[in-house]
Amino acid sequence: MEKALQFKEGPPSTTGRSLAMGEQGKNSGRSSRSTVLYHSAAFLAILVLAIWLRRVALPIHPVFHGYLQVTAGLLALVFVAAALVRFQGSQDRISLILGSGFLLSGAVLTVSSVLFFEFFRDVPVRLVWAPLAWWVSRMLLAVLLVVSILVERVLPRSRHPKREIAGALLAVIVLTYLITAALRHNPTESAMNPGAIFPSPLQLVPALLFLVALVLYRRRLAHSDSSFDRMIYAAAWLNLAAQLAASQSQRLLDAPFALAQGLQFSGYAVALGGALLDNARLFEQVRQLATSDSLTGLANYRRLLDVLESETERTNRNGRPFAVLLLDLDGLKKINDTYGHLVGTRALCRLADILRIHCRAIDTAARYGGDEFALVLPETPETEARRVADRIRELMGADTEKPPISASIGISIYRGDGERIEKLLSQADEKLYLEKSRRGRQRKQSHDLPLFPGDTE
Repeated sequence: MEKALQFKEGPPSTTGRSLAMGEQGKNSGRSSRSTVLYHSAAFLAILVLAIWLRRVALPIHPVFHGYLQVTAGLLALVFVAAALVRFQGSQDRISLILGSGFLLSGAVLTVSSVLFFEFFRDVPVRLVWAPLAWWVSRMLLAVLLVVSILVERVLPRSRHPKREIAGALLAVIVLTYLITAALRHNPTESAMNPGAIFPSPLQLVPALLFLVALVLYRRRLAHSDSSFDRMIYAAAWLNLAAQLAASQSQRLLDAPFALAQGLQFSGYAVALGGALLDNARLFEQVRQLATSDSLTGLANYRRLLDVLESETERTNRNGRPFAVLLLDLDGLKKINDTYGHLVGTRALCRLADILRIHCRAIDTAARYGGDEFALVLPETPETEARRVADRIRELMGADTEKPPISASIGISIYRGDGERIEKLLSQADEKLYLEKSRRGRQRKQSHDLPLFPGDTE
């Protein structure tokens, strides 16, 4: 009867899940439409602000623009270094291509900033090259933003990172030379239409590419939501806004162009911040992997030795003892033979969970090796250490998961008498095996005492 009831209840639950999935899809669609609406409103606000700024008579300060541009170029070059470090560690091709794009854009910005500083040297004609160089740097970055996301979809991971870094740098050098050669034959002034809706329509070409990159990176965020990806998405947004502002520029270094410069600077700063945050996360992961046990998540033997070294130095200074508990999981081989290695691995993790969850924040639980664990208790005398050992035994006995587990525990106390760490661990190991031997003799005398609690012969 119960099975029949369960069978009858099946279809409604399936229907409920389908309705829930349908409702989730509707909510996702509403969220996408809201995002598009908010972004469109923000871009429209930037465009309206730039149109209003066309009326503002902003004094021309070429040196200010030069400093702003060279700073943006330097930010781009620092981003290149961070992106290459990320690529070397993760082999994520998108980092390599973005690094190449920012390298090209930053190089053009840095070199072209000289044009602003030469304005007061009786060569004003050179300043008219500045908007064209700025446009070229924007085109390079926009193209490589789109290329990076497209290549990442086809070839997401690199097999030869060092070769690809060298190839990318060579491609940057060649492309920079070709652009420089092409610019020698281009007019020094970009076409402008003062009074039109878009006085500088040429700026809309990179704007269109930035829009494509923005859409592609938005889709990427659905499955890769790291600090790096979020900040690159924000940088693409700011660069698109910069191009919309630049499209309203009617004369050299006017207010809309200054707004575009500021948005561009913000885009580079945001991208660099995202790269640095993501690199910090990757470095923290590497540090965790280097100092933690991959199976249990506890500290590994290397981390254990570092903690013991630190605690011995502290005890030598303040005279307060610390305790070391060594634990050996009883009957692991028999658990593996009887229940399989997966259950044996689970038994190790159960003991590790007890140590991790129930120890103090200042304590350090570590996997000593194989089926042995260690627990370092700072500023703990022997009586307190024995209470901790008894508490661990109680927690293992209260664990209802099968098979039951138990552990032999050896305790060693460091009182600041200059003992070596090896001797401290050796003393705890000796006491551990004394307890294991004592329990073995008790089992031999009683015959019916199982190797681990709950086991029957």
